[in-house]
Amino acid sequence: MRHYTGILTSLTALFMAGCATKGESTNKEALKSLPVTTLVTKDTTLHRSYVTDIQAVQNVEIRARVNGFLDKIFIDEGQEVKKGQLLFGISDAEYRAELVKAKAVLSSLIAESKAAALEVDRVTLLVDKKVIAPSELEVANAKLAAAQAKIEEARSAVSNAEMRLSYTSIRAPFDGIIDRIPLKKGSLISEGTLLTTVSDTREVYAYFNVSETEYLQYNKALAKGDNSYRKVALVLADGADYNQPGNIETMEGEFEENTGSIAFRARFPNPSKLLKHGASGKVRLTTEMDSAIIIPQKAVFEMQDKNYVFVVDAANRVKMKNFIPQARFAHFYIVKSGLTPGERIVCEGVRNIRDGIEIAPRSLPMDSLLSL
Repeated sequence: MRHYTGILTSLTALFMAGCATKGESTNKEALKSLPVTTLVTKDTTLHRSYVTDIQAVQNVEIRARVNGFLDKIFIDEGQEVKKGQLLFGISDAEYRAELVKAKAVLSSLIAESKAAALEVDRVTLLVDKKVIAPSELEVANAKLAAAQAKIEEARSAVSNAEMRLSYTSIRAPFDGIIDRIPLKKGSLISEGTLLTTVSDTREVYAYFNVSETEYLQYNKALAKGDNSYRKVALVLADGADYNQPGNIETMEGEFEENTGSIAFRARFPNPSKLLKHGASGKVRLTTEMDSAIIIPQKAVFEMQDKNYVFVVDAANRVKMKNFIPQARFAHFYIVKSGLTPGERIVCEGVRNIRDGIEIAPRSLPMDSLLSL
């Protein structure tokens, strides 16, 4: 009986040992194989793009200042014009007649003034000879003063008539390009009617909005004397790079209440006249960053509006760690704080693991991730 009991005990021990070995083997097989990279610092160039609204340095509406018929159109849509060049002619017969009438009134009043002046001379002589009372001279001087006042009024009427006549010839206020001409020859127009728009596109403004954080970074850089932040590039609507560099000139005085952003204005030269008023594109800011820690976007996950990665310790166990990003470009984040060089992080598959588990790390150099 003791013999059978000893055999049973031995078999039980072997069975338990076999189960333990099988369990350990299963656990090792269950470890997730995940790509892991070691954080390093790298000098990098950060590109940030912003949607922009392109406007001509000068863009002026040309409107009629008098009523009449559009008699002549001297230019065409899209044509380049010079300052002072004749653009439109409005029927001017009525305004010429007004000018002739005003000049006639002025001539008549000048004649009356001369007669009043002669009367003053005559009365003065009679008063000196004591033929008439001095009060008569006062009356004569008053009549002369009234005549001279009427002359000034008539001259003002002539100037006004000349000005209104000049408004029938509409000229370019500066060198520029003509926009669409909505009216045709013979159209009846009234004061204030839009005739066309002239744009000076030898240089253009590019307006774009940045966040308050980026605004503060920009001002800190300028305070340190780093004017490289002023340099910007322009990407056209078709994705091509514009061949002229630009400079940030100024910014608006207030943040937009709804978005919390502020508008910057950059100026670009436009010698080939490629850029037009109202065009779109993207302004690109380039910043050189020394010793930056870069992590792939796939390594990051969010919880309660905070950014986390899984850091791998020496025992290959993962632990959640919060970090603060400084900027984001392409498929990467630049770390502001929270992570240090030499730490290992899980590069991909962070949604399928949990804090504290052991993994089978598969090493990937950071350079290979950046080259993807």
